[in-house]
Amino acid sequence: MNLADCSVVVVGSGFGGLSTACYLADAGADVTVFEKNEQLGGRASRLEADGFRFDMGPSWYLMPDVFERFFGHFDRTPSDYYRLQQLDPHYRIFFKTDDETTDSIDIVPDLERNKELFESYEDGAGEALQRYLDKSEESYDVGMEHFVYTDRSRFRDYVSMDVARNARGLNLLGSMQEHVEGYFENPRLQQIMQYTLVFLGGSPNNTPAIYNLMSHVDFNLGVYYPENGIGDVVDGIVELAEELGVEFETDHEVTDITGNEGDFFVHSGDSRTAADLVVSDADYAHTEQELLPPESRQYDADYWESRTYAPSAFLLYLGVEGDVEPLAHHTLVLPEDWNSHFDEIFEEPAWPDDPAYYLCVPSKTDDSVAPEGHSNLFALVPIAPGLPDGPAIRENFREKVLSDIETNTGVSLHDRIVFEKSFSVSEFADRYNSTKGTALGLAHTLMQTGPMRPHHRSSKVDGLYFTGSYTNPGIGVPMCLIGGQHTADAMIEDY
Repeated sequence: MNLADCSVVVVGSGFGGLSTACYLADAGADVTVFEKNEQLGGRASRLEADGFRFDMGPSWYLMPDVFERFFGHFDRTPSDYYRLQQLDPHYRIFFKTDDETTDSIDIVPDLERNKELFESYEDGAGEALQRYLDKSEESYDVGMEHFVYTDRSRFRDYVSMDVARNARGLNLLGSMQEHVEGYFENPRLQQIMQYTLVFLGGSPNNTPAIYNLMSHVDFNLGVYYPENGIGDVVDGIVELAEELGVEFETDHEVTDITGNEGDFFVHSGDSRTAADLVVSDADYAHTEQELLPPESRQYDADYWESRTYAPSAFLLYLGVEGDVEPLAHHTLVLPEDWNSHFDEIFEEPAWPDDPAYYLCVPSKTDDSVAPEGHSNLFALVPIAPGLPDGPAIRENFREKVLSDIETNTGVSLHDRIVFEKSFSVSEFADRYNSTKGTALGLAHTLMQTGPMRPHHRSSKVDGLYFTGSYTNPGIGVPMCLIGGQHTADAMIEDY
């Protein structure tokens, strides 16, 4: 079978599915993407109401080099489809205190200013930051080229001199907590270097130290905002895909996948679509447990139950009268001891008593996301997947979050909210068929990294492939773009 003569159905239009579709169409395949919901982009949905526009999922534009490489494969650039603005500050952090004082800091594009900030907390921490970032940059350069852009999803892929040579000097086995403690004693500085683990769905104690590379992303590569939000990035990739010949069907929920190579049927309601090959960008566990017949599943229910899932989230999308001046475009609010919050996610699941959380105010940068005289704000609290989130629980936690925001940032919201919508575990499960309502997929623990993640190729069904955050290289928009290429490359290699 020649891929150029194949019909391919991609199930799901998250960044992994969009990426795979582009690469396959570029290779000559006839590609159709089926999307369950009314808009494309998977978790990168948009909510529009009463003059407000929210990015419902990803809101940080990081690793611009990955987007440049993606579009460059098709002889395009990101600027052909959307415009970027670097944020200054990159983000603001409010540290919770036991008294009524407020302690906040800004991480900015100027490294020397960041070093001065670190030095103000701990003697020698400015130069320690430089050493840390030098190591982080090395990890990024080696890790991206030899372990991310190079797909090593099988154990045999690691048996090579190339791996041995490039892994030398990288901290592959220690935890991020151990790694950061080697540079900084001040707990607040440790938090600054570790907050990015939220993007990986992990904690300082269960995420491998190799992910120190995220600090290079954070401090050196910069934080950007696409004009009109992440939704504009989705629109840009969809436009590229359509230029390459990809067709899209929204409101098209797939209920079954039957058959195998050259003889697939993808079922949706009363209709079925024939395909030579199938790629699932839907939740991997949902695909295996709900869309495939038992004989076509690689993993049983016990396997999925034993996995460590990335957090779910409690989200409040708020339209607010007036400004929210103490907040930046991206703001983090962190307790003095965040270990209890991580324990309430990974060890003893519970709604957090003293939460760490993220606030996004895109109206600081983009006037189009809110009516004049109003602010666009969403709050995101990472919580354990699978928690019950009924109305009474949500209302109590909403009050906790709004009060916490006022106490620790000085922003009072209660009497100024003109639009409000919450989104949590049950919506992640319902809207995205997300296992246990995880917001991200499988956490990047040591035992769920590299070849320990589910594979791109099905071992049970010829012609069935997977992409998205469960597969290599993992969680996050840039990683899913790269994972989409890995899936397409596997198919190109096979056909």
